[in-house]
Amino acid sequence: MTTPARRSVREDTSWVLAPLLELPHVIHAAVISGDGLIEGRSPNLERDSAEGVAAMLSALQGAARTTTAAFAGEYDVKLRQTVIESDLGWVFAIPAGENTCLAVFAGPEVNMGVVTHQMQVQVATLGSKTMNSPTRSDSPG
Repeated sequence: MTTPARRSVREDTSWVLAPLLELPHVIHAAVISGDGLIEGRSPNLERDSAEGVAAMLSALQGAARTTTAAFAGEYDVKLRQTVIESDLGWVFAIPAGENTCLAVFAGPEVNMGVVTHQMQVQVATLGSKTMNSPTRSDSPG
């Protein structure tokens, strides 16, 4: 009897990025785990760059939670959105499930409302697909 090849419990989530990449001025998008690993990335985002983004965004979100906690005096902080503005454009990051975030990089002229709304739609789609997927066992059966 041949044992099927094991698949990672977490499948590639790049499919969730396609609608975001169709928006005007959106350049890149990625799904990133809380420990700084890439779970999905736009096709034109090189792996090395994506891994750098994931590591930095993980650190940035940790710093954002700590900063908010220090300001608010409340230590159970859940980020809703992290936004960075630069001369090159915008970075948006929102939670996308447990220990995961969805990140988008867009040019300076992007419509922020449209992008953040579509990000919420994609997170809901990702959550609904995850909730409706059959549970997989890590052991061969």
